[in-house]
Amino acid sequence: MTHASPHAAHDGAHSVSQHTPDSDVQAEILDLDAEVLVEHIASITAWLPVGRRPRHIVDLGCGTGTGTFALLTRFPDAEVTAVDTSGGHLRRLRDRAEELDAADRVRTVAADLDADWPELGRPELVWASASMHHMADPDRALRKVHDLLASGGLFAVVELAGFPRFLPEDAPGERPGLEDLCHAALAHHHAEHVPHRGADWGPKLAAAGFTVEDERTVTVDVDGSRSEAVGHYALSSLRFLRDGAAHVLAVEDLDALDRLLDADGPFSILRRGDLAVRTERTVWAARRA
Repeated sequence: MTHASPHAAHDGAHSVSQHTPDSDVQAEILDLDAEVLVEHIASITAWLPVGRRPRHIVDLGCGTGTGTFALLTRFPDAEVTAVDTSGGHLRRLRDRAEELDAADRVRTVAADLDADWPELGRPELVWASASMHHMADPDRALRKVHDLLASGGLFAVVELAGFPRFLPEDAPGERPGLEDLCHAALAHHHAEHVPHRGADWGPKLAAAGFTVEDERTVTVDVDGSRSEAVGHYALSSLRFLRDGAAHVLAVEDLDALDRLLDADGPFSILRRGDLAVRTERTVWAARRA
């Protein structure tokens, strides 16, 4: 378990937004997200009430392929059409598909889904992780998905509770509430620029003609000792957060944050043994009658 503007790497997740410019930093965060949270993403795909195994899947806002590759693993007979506005992310996805000897099962499509939709066939499953809330008109997008799906097909909407947290609340050596300050700045940005973030997609899906069959919230709490990737994930993510929050942080807060983000320094976040990845993801499974 979606995906990175400040939504990008996670909020976009998973799965990245339709309006995120190409960025190596964002792509790196998306790839780390996929590595660290691979078990959670697999649990979501395993939970999906698909009925008949899909042969054609569309991944909307695919980013660098977190959902695409999880779905290819979950449904070994399926092919995935991966759609994103970022050419850079799609190139990384294709390269990864080549490495996994899965290139013949993946088709990439560069498209802005706020404009005219490309021809995407008639999939039995559509997956959208941390992408729907970035649509300029999400209700229109939901209707488009409804018309796209095969009869009886399933639409899986995955949304993140927010940017993951990495430091313990009582992190020694840190200014109290440092991570909270960064999150508050990001929340303010989202309130202004991503108004559909945090929406209850159940009623919206029903209004678009879907039958919402189930909803599930997955709690993510991955201890840093389980993977070296957690430290790098925290480093890249907090650097991204710092860029978005710098204009509201006090000098002493920026200094404390910069000490954490100095990869070679004595206080580097990479040297900490108390990191974890904590967040939530909510999934809606909606059927086209």
